[in-house]
Amino acid sequence: MKAPGKLYIAGEYAVVEKGTPSIIVALNQFITVNIEKSNDYGSIVSKQYSENSIYWKRIDNKIIFDNRDNPFHYILAAINIVETYAQSISKKLVTYHLKVDSELDNSDGKKYGLGSSAAVTVATVKALCQLYDINVSKDELFKLSAIAHLDVQGNGSLGDIAASVYGGWIAYEAFDREWLKQMRSQMSIKDLINHKWPFLRIEPLTPPKNLKLLIGWTGSPASTSQLVDKVSSEKSNKEAEYQSFIQDSKACIKRMISGFYNESLETIQKEIIVNRKLLHKLCNITNVIIETPSLKKLCDIAIKNGGAAKSSGAGGGDCGIAIVNSDNNDIQKILNEWENNQIKQLNLDIHKNQF
Repeated sequence: MKAPGKLYIAGEYAVVEKGTPSIIVALNQFITVNIEKSNDYGSIVSKQYSENSIYWKRIDNKIIFDNRDNPFHYILAAINIVETYAQSISKKLVTYHLKVDSELDNSDGKKYGLGSSAAVTVATVKALCQLYDINVSKDELFKLSAIAHLDVQGNGSLGDIAASVYGGWIAYEAFDREWLKQMRSQMSIKDLINHKWPFLRIEPLTPPKNLKLLIGWTGSPASTSQLVDKVSSEKSNKEAEYQSFIQDSKACIKRMISGFYNESLETIQKEIIVNRKLLHKLCNITNVIIETPSLKKLCDIAIKNGGAAKSSGAGGGDCGIAIVNSDNNDIQKILNEWENNQIKQLNLDIHKNQF
């Protein structure tokens, strides 16, 4: 079972607040999870991290690991959530070998910032649902994966989960995480994934035909959860300014979404520039570096050559994006200047919409 990686186009950081919109795109690079039944012991193996493969046994329907220290927390959380759900609908638990293959990291294991933890969570949930013969809708797949991912990361909007589940370009608004936290102790997993989640909104977007997305990687991996934690801890010191940022971001993304509906590349590009400025404002509020010098260079090169550009996701390194007109003769100029400044183009396509 495969799940695609993602990139945030706009609305980062603000999207962690419930009901605040963002725009995300799924990409045609995947994490693949394969499961094969086993009669004795189980295993979790990844080609990328073979030295960290782990083995487990099942004792009284619980998974017991031989390794105390392992890097597969998201996979383990996905296993726990799906198997809890499987038992609630009277499925018999089995033992299996689970293999992971990732296209979302480069050859030496560095992350590109394409949402590998979300993709591996979604792919694992899909594979386990297939193993246990559980038919799940996209909405149910999102909810199971979101619960598992949140159990590990503890923060974030879960927009990357939505991108991996639904594919294509999407507008995403986060659900109320405090509500989910309370409901976890009051409702079964079965009831929870059938329940309407407050503020959650996911809808497909169709980009204008002349929109071209360029993706540049700065070579500096960043930790989303740590950056989100830093912003969260600093925002309380300047609550009024932070709330102003949230409202401005909400208005910006709504205008950008209207650009998709109206097939207006000009509107989308204009709001990309606005969103970049809003992230600069957030930097000043929280003293968290989102746009590194390399990301600034990436953006400045694209803007100088007729595009609109900004950091993508948590920033602090990783990727930046440029939205350009596909008829623009300066696209190659942008790519050449990126290369001259040690910015690697990730030549990725959009993973088709699966709504």
